[in-house]
Amino acid sequence: MTTNVNASRTSQPALNAVGKVSTGLFIDGRWCEAASGARFDVVNPATEEVIATVADGGPEDAARAIETAGRVQKDWAKTSPRARSEILRRAYDIIMDRQDELALIMTTEMGKPFAEAKGEVAYAAEFFRWFSEEAVRIGGDQTTTGDGKNRILVSKEPVGPCVLVTPWNFPLAMGTRKIGPAIAAGCTMVFKPANLTPLSSLALVDILVEAGLPAGVLNVVCTSRASSVVGPWMSSGIARKISFTGSTEVGVRLLEQAAQHVMRSSMELGGNAPFLVFADADLDRAVEGAVAAKMRNMGEACTAANRLFVQRPVAEEFSARLAARLGVLSVGDGAQHGTDVGPLVEEKALTKVQELVDDAVAKGATVVCGGSRPDRPGYFYTPTVLSDVDPSAQLMNEEIFGPVAPVIPFDTEEEVVRMANDTPGLGREGGRVGIEEFLETKYMAVPRA
Repeated sequence: MTTNVNASRTSQPALNAVGKVSTGLFIDGRWCEAASGARFDVVNPATEEVIATVADGGPEDAARAIETAGRVQKDWAKTSPRARSEILRRAYDIIMDRQDELALIMTTEMGKPFAEAKGEVAYAAEFFRWFSEEAVRIGGDQTTTGDGKNRILVSKEPVGPCVLVTPWNFPLAMGTRKIGPAIAAGCTMVFKPANLTPLSSLALVDILVEAGLPAGVLNVVCTSRASSVVGPWMSSGIARKISFTGSTEVGVRLLEQAAQHVMRSSMELGGNAPFLVFADADLDRAVEGAVAAKMRNMGEACTAANRLFVQRPVAEEFSARLAARLGVLSVGDGAQHGTDVGPLVEEKALTKVQELVDDAVAKGATVVCGGSRPDRPGYFYTPTVLSDVDPSAQLMNEEIFGPVAPVIPFDTEEEVVRMANDTPGLGREGGRVGIEEFLETKYMAVPRA
């Protein structure tokens, strides 16, 4: 079984789109260089070419950003809900007008196929539209105490300056999902995008400025050393909330730091999602479901199906059908038409995937298809199916973050439910309650006349 692999160099349209993005720090409404003057490279994972350099912020820049957010918070909180709503709605419209350009930037800096990137742009924009509507619906309550002596007023107010930290795998949507509710609630922000994919976030900053976001409300510091920026923010005493999407390990450290200043926290941490197939399942539908659940974003998603539990009587047939389905996918530069599977985001990610596959094979798994890196530039890994994966394999407890589908046979329902639930994970964002994470509830008792 062979996999179709396309070779390419970064296209001129992609370089043109990337070239429009501001690449400095954004503090107090102005683009500027890092205090150190340092910059770091952004690499196209499909070609291993440097496509941009971005200002590399440090502690001094972080201090200026959080001090700005603290200074602006009071005035920003006084703005009307309608004004905040209209900023978000204008930003939504601008994003939708620039879908192709934003998708090309995303594809070029992190590798996902263009069609998938364009889908993320629309998904990202929806957070701004949703929270533009939520901004004018921030409620409260009023009641009378049981003894009739007081009126109780309950209001919702902005929690205050927020620290936002996003991952690289959904570089636009993770930004809008945090920035949207913060703006709607009336919170100022300091924002650190992932250093692997800063360009989508930086493009978003220009869109928000165009939409009318006042200076100092959003302050962005990219960095190659996350702790040198996030650490000062967490210890500043100014920040009142941390919203983080990323690994459980980092999330635990941030929760510890948040406790020192009793900061509110929103955490969406790592997952190791199970996918269950019982012997009486329609295998054609099960295979298509597995492909969709596994291959979104090349498997680089916390929601990706990392453990495919298949009841033993159909495990071999399911593995063969899944391998046949994945084996015909086209692997290549996401900017090229017809590409199904783009590269992983960096060499380190590629190495980790290979180590997890090697470990599973050493513990008895069989490579049904894939299992190797193609001989070409770029951080590509061929779509892989592993059968007869032993529960002791390392990938049973670690996120794969790659196009590898491990099939684990099981016998009984009780057994598979236990294995499926045997994983840490935490967090959720968005939805009707998404804005509540950025609001504090204030209680006031007023004597009745």
